[in-house]
Amino acid sequence: MNLKLRVWRQTGPSSRGRMVTYDVSDISPDASFLEMLDVLNERLILEGDEPIAFDHDCREGICGMCGMMINGVAHGPSRATTTCQLHMRHFKDGETIDVEPWRAAAFPVVKDLVVDRGAFDGIIQAGGYISAPTGAAPDAHATPVPKADADAAFEAATCIGCGACVAACPNGSAMLFTAAKVGHLGLLPQGQPERDTRVVGMLQAHDDAGFGGCTNTGECTTVCPKGIPLTLIGRLNSDYRKAVTKRG
Repeated sequence: MNLKLRVWRQTGPSSRGRMVTYDVSDISPDASFLEMLDVLNERLILEGDEPIAFDHDCREGICGMCGMMINGVAHGPSRATTTCQLHMRHFKDGETIDVEPWRAAAFPVVKDLVVDRGAFDGIIQAGGYISAPTGAAPDAHATPVPKADADAAFEAATCIGCGACVAACPNGSAMLFTAAKVGHLGLLPQGQPERDTRVVGMLQAHDDAGFGGCTNTGECTTVCPKGIPLTLIGRLNSDYRKAVTKRG
C-alpha cells in the first residue's frame, strides 16, 4: 500500500505545532498502524530527520498507551479497537490519513503525538483503590458476589485508561473513565466501606484536573476500545448524589 500521512509535529509543550505531510510506500495491509509509523520513523532516522514521537508499549490492546486521533476519530475507524491493533487493511491504497494527538485541556501535548495523561493518575490517587487492611488474600469463594454485580464490575474493570473518551468528548470530559473506576470498586463488597468518599474524591479530582462536564453525548462510548457502557456514568451520578446527601 502507498499512503500519504499528514502528521501533527510539535517539538515541545510551549512550541507551535503543524501538520507535516509524509509519503509512505510498500506498506503491508497486514501491518498495524504503529508498525506503519515504525517504518516511517526508520526512514526519517536514516534521512537524518527527527522521528515522530508517539506513545506505545504492549501493542496488544491492553496497556492503553497508543492513543491518537486518526482521521478525526480516536483510535481510528474500527470500533472496539486500539491503535496498535488497527491494521492497514482498513484503509485504502493511496488514501490520505490525518494523525493527531488527543485534544483536551487536561492532556497537554508533550511532543508530536505524545500527551501528558497524568491527570488520570490524579483521579485514581483520589480514591481508585481499597485501603482497608485485609491480611492474606482470601479464598475466591469466601465473599459471595451476585453474578450480575460481578459481570458489571468486570465490564468496568476492562477500562485501560487510554483517554479516547476524553479526546472524543466535545467537552473534554473524563466522566466515562472516572465512572469505570468508581463503578468497578463500588460494585464489589470490598469497595463498600469507602464508596462515598471514593466517588466524591474522584469527581473532585476530575474537576480540579480541568476536565469538562458530561452532557451525555455518548461519543465516549462510541470510541472506547473496550466498550465501556454509558450506563456507568448514570451509576456514578447516583452514587454521588447519595454520598453528598449523607453528608448533609
